[in-house]
Amino acid sequence: MSPHPNAPEVLVREVGLRDGIQGLATIGTEDKLAWLAREADAGIPAFELTSFVPAHVLPQFFDAEDLVARGKRQCKAALSALVLNDKGARRALASGVDGIVFVISASAAHSAKNARTTPEDALAAVRQLIASLRSLPGRPRITGAIATAFGCTYQGAISPELVLSLAEGLAAAGVDELSLGDTVGFAGPRQVRELFTRLRNELGGLPLGAHFHDTRGMGMANVLAALDAGATRFDASLGGLGGCPFAPGATGNIATEDLCFLLDEYGVDTGVDLEKLLAVRRWLAQLLPHEPLHGALSRAGLPRAVHS
Repeated sequence: MSPHPNAPEVLVREVGLRDGIQGLATIGTEDKLAWLAREADAGIPAFELTSFVPAHVLPQFFDAEDLVARGKRQCKAALSALVLNDKGARRALASGVDGIVFVISASAAHSAKNARTTPEDALAAVRQLIASLRSLPGRPRITGAIATAFGCTYQGAISPELVLSLAEGLAAAGVDELSLGDTVGFAGPRQVRELFTRLRNELGGLPLGAHFHDTRGMGMANVLAALDAGATRFDASLGGLGGCPFAPGATGNIATEDLCFLLDEYGVDTGVDLEKLLAVRRWLAQLLPHEPLHGALSRAGLPRAVHS
């Protein structure tokens, strides 16, 4: 489909190499680099490549520094890394990564289990990080990501006012973009539309992103609701891999291939070659033969006319 002349410019960020595999048996660095190269060749412009957390917590990311260094040499895509605290941020900064995703959980209970901190202390760490980066030339792009923004398995409903307060704090600290995460798949389109509309109205031109899980089949509906409310950055994982290991019941992310197909049908130019992307998904299924992959496009294929 041709791009719609009034369609927003949207960035798709692949998070499979971080969120998708964080709970799996350790995958070798060479396989991670092969995944990166194949998907970048399909046109995916940005990757959340790794996480700078202690290896004893998430052994999958034993190779974070090496992966960033080699990934930057092999492809031109923007490479970011997730961090949970100041120590992780310092490691990420030293690695030369293009972007740092600093996660704050709106749920105090989830924050304690996921990052062993409080939302308030995490926000203070973001302020400190950005203050230390201001004088650096070519500093990495900072994304302030609010996890459990729509609900939490431990805590239940999350107040929109709490999310807005954290968002305002992140904006005041100087983040380059703000992302809301539906960590456990609680969100529905109406809730998503209302919260993103309030963020857009209160935060002005700060770029807004979304990280949806498809736990209850609402992922793509939530994408459209966020897109219509002003979000322009969307995380997804190839084959729908992923789920927070510290959030009971959290299943996979929305599938990258389904997201790109949806955006294409909506008239948004992602720059992604869907045929190539589906080929990478088939390769991933062979790499991870015991891991269930999800998504509709891989089952049905791209629409084609049937000729008798």
